[in-house]
Amino acid sequence: MHTLFKSRITAVFLAAFSFAPLQAHAGLFDDDEARKAILEIRSKMDTLSRDIGTRLDSKSDKTSAIDLLNQNEQLRQEIAKLRGKVEVLTNELANTQQRQKDFYVDLDNRLRALEPQKVTVDGKETTVEQEELKIYNTALAQFKGGEYRDAGALFFDFLRRYPQSGYAAAAQYWLGNSFYAQRDYRNAITAQQALVKNYPDSPKVPDALLNIASCYSELKDKVSAKRTLESLIAQFGNSSAAQTAKERLASMK
Repeated sequence: MHTLFKSRITAVFLAAFSFAPLQAHAGLFDDDEARKAILEIRSKMDTLSRDIGTRLDSKSDKTSAIDLLNQNEQLRQEIAKLRGKVEVLTNELANTQQRQKDFYVDLDNRLRALEPQKVTVDGKETTVEQEELKIYNTALAQFKGGEYRDAGALFFDFLRRYPQSGYAAAAQYWLGNSFYAQRDYRNAITAQQALVKNYPDSPKVPDALLNIASCYSELKDKVSAKRTLESLIAQFGNSSAAQTAKERLASMK
């Protein structure tokens, strides 16, 4: 269609530039001059035709270039949309992976919380359950915080549930001290005597005997207090508790 259009334009210009001038000057030129004029006109028409064709081709090229630019812009927009979707998917994947990681870390922590744990108590390595350790530490924290009644109740419950625990001797000792802090000296004596009897190898026995002697002193039973201090010195003469016992005996004379 583009070629046909160019041909028609060429024909129109050829007719316009050749037919009319020939009619107007037919009588002024001989055959040679007429032929020469016709050749010149045809040459001009060919040049004009080529110029028109070039312009039409240029216009066509511009139209094609515009179409290509439009297509390119559409492709760029589609690529931008795809990149956006990829970024969203990448973020979702990263979030999913992080959630999975957090889940497995939490699961691992929960499983570890259920596993027995090795600890060192009074110089000896032992294995304790997590709940066992939690109760003991809570009771000890309450004692140090001055909540002696609540601490005593937790230590008592601990000994009931874990009589063979590596913390049992320590729990028995702190139970006696909880009674002493509440000025319940008789129960304090009973608790510390249970430590001496049931856990004779515990390094807390010397301190338990010293605490028993203190309870007897508070009860105005100097004889029992003195006897307990002497027993402490005889059994554990190199302990710091024995040194304190010696000082107390000296003050009693």
